[in-house]
Amino acid sequence: MVIYTVTVYTGKGLLAGTTSRISIQLRGAEAESEEQSLNHIQGLWQASERAFKIHCKASLGELIAVKLYSKPFMGLLYNQWFCDKISVNTPEGDEVLFPCYCWLDCNEMLVLRPAKASLVFQDTNPISQRQRMRQLEEQQKLFRWCVYTEGTPQVIDCDNPLALPAEVRFSFTKEAEFYSGAGKQLAALKLTGLANCRKSWESISQLEGIICENRVKTIEYIQKHWDEDEFFGYQFLNGLNPMMVQRCSNLPENFPVTEDMVKNSLRGSSLQQEMKKGNIFLSDYKMLDGLVGNVVSGRQQYLTAPLVLLYCNPHSMMLPIAIQLRQKPSKDNPIFLPTDSKADWKLAKIFVRNAEFAVHEVDFHLLRTHLLAEVFTVATLRNLPSPHPLYKLLFPHIRYTLQINVMARSQLISEDGAITKYAGVGGESLVKLMKRATAALTYSALCLPNNISERGLETVPHYYYRDDGIKLWDIINKFVAAFLSHYYQHDADVKKDTELQCWISEIFTNGFLGRDSSGTPSSFQTVKELIKFVTMVIFTASAQHAAVNNGQFDFGGWMPNYPTALRKPPPKEKGQTTEDTILETLPDVSTTVNGMAVLTLLSQDSADHYPLGHFPENLYDEEVPCKLIEDFQKDLRELSDLIEKRNKKLELPYTYLNPKNVDNSVAI
Repeated sequence: MVIYTVTVYTGKGLLAGTTSRISIQLRGAEAESEEQSLNHIQGLWQASERAFKIHCKASLGELIAVKLYSKPFMGLLYNQWFCDKISVNTPEGDEVLFPCYCWLDCNEMLVLRPAKASLVFQDTNPISQRQRMRQLEEQQKLFRWCVYTEGTPQVIDCDNPLALPAEVRFSFTKEAEFYSGAGKQLAALKLTGLANCRKSWESISQLEGIICENRVKTIEYIQKHWDEDEFFGYQFLNGLNPMMVQRCSNLPENFPVTEDMVKNSLRGSSLQQEMKKGNIFLSDYKMLDGLVGNVVSGRQQYLTAPLVLLYCNPHSMMLPIAIQLRQKPSKDNPIFLPTDSKADWKLAKIFVRNAEFAVHEVDFHLLRTHLLAEVFTVATLRNLPSPHPLYKLLFPHIRYTLQINVMARSQLISEDGAITKYAGVGGESLVKLMKRATAALTYSALCLPNNISERGLETVPHYYYRDDGIKLWDIINKFVAAFLSHYYQHDADVKKDTELQCWISEIFTNGFLGRDSSGTPSSFQTVKELIKFVTMVIFTASAQHAAVNNGQFDFGGWMPNYPTALRKPPPKEKGQTTEDTILETLPDVSTTVNGMAVLTLLSQDSADHYPLGHFPENLYDEEVPCKLIEDFQKDLRELSDLIEKRNKKLELPYTYLNPKNVDNSVAI
């Protein structure tokens, strides 16, 4: 007779404990134990740690699995149980860890694998191989691809978050906080009586009253500086969307800016000279060309596709020097200049900021972070079994992504969603824009070092998104390279990992729609290729999402800086705009406050969130990955200290890529 000591760890989250009857069975390479109840006398309570003895006639051999069963207590009482992990001490003196970190429902069974990572061709035990295949078969039944809209990345086949498997849903804490936060925002709107008010704002200053409760330093700064050229230019580098601007060496043919137009802005220099010096930049919103604005509260809204020319002056300030609001040059499409009337120039910049809302929210936020993170998540759950080292590496970066995206599709971009109701880019235009953005998406655009180089922004001063982002990319890359090189020591290991090849194939086919023109790999041939791609996956789900998400209320809470919709078409001539024209163009009261409520909700953290580098699940029992995680966390702390030191010197600190403020995953 031999004895196995089993320690069972119940999760710390609310309602993690259970009164259901939980049974366990150990499976080894040579035999398996009998099924034994773990809680026939008392329940497994929240945050509990309980040890049990399992007696076997002989050694089971190398432990390859733990089976957990749940049945109603006395046939009547049952509830879910969240198991963190199982630890087994063998008669031979070994301790084997079996991570779980998921819910077990009544009358269900879970099969747990040891924490030690293994690649498919290294798993030589026939029983273990069958379990590996069986796990993937079950996962592929649970997580199915679905075409949301032709021409855009495929999504999880689920339209109700409650229908998702329990292990990928929000925790009780996060779910309660999320819906509570939404309720508070809506309640505040109803109390103020503004939610259904379709009047125009009487003045810009009238807006001050609705943000006082949510006032933060950034909003105060923006309220004071939103219509200044210096801040307008600053946002192309360090605002919500630092991804549009690029160096301009030749003017587009459809943007006929003349030397005479910009001579005052260039102060004695010429446009050609400044382009040669690398000081002229362009932001072109051509992706919006031809899109028709949404109807909001029964009134037509208007979208434009502006071109913006900027100049980085000798004082290192990025300043707008010309704005054309539509793509096709003509007499009724004037080029607006800083020397025009204050009202003309202000309204032109407002139209640009509205175009920024459309492109940022649909392309750079929804598509390039949320939808791609969902692609990475579904492909991981379908193709990588829990012992796979890449599954373990990516597990923290897929938390809650499926539920937040299912909720976004039902509550934000559906027919009665908030974007459809309150944004000029809602409805049919949103779908068209997302298709255009998908067709234009490239792998290099998702890899920050390549992206910065392609846009010619390596030396632009005060580009904090680039400075912090490149450092963060390098830290992630260093960690990923060391981790994956531990398991893939030769390129041949990558080529013969069939699970890995299925993973990237599904990402290429279902995420990038099989477009070779995207530059996305459809298979991996080398360790180097794999390291770069996985670095991009983690950077996208963590750092890039933080950069384009976390400042939404900071930059959008002051509506004139980030209007969700505009009620009048762009002006066709100069000299006709007044302050009243601007107020009539900006969103009405209802659209403003409802838009603010959405931005507030999307920018807030929950108590149940994990910054980059935090690994709440104990998925490893090997020395090498544990040491690499420690080094990764040390590098992140050092970067955080550097960013905070720099920010003390800035009037408007750039905080969004401080690792402390970067979540592991797309979870909001």
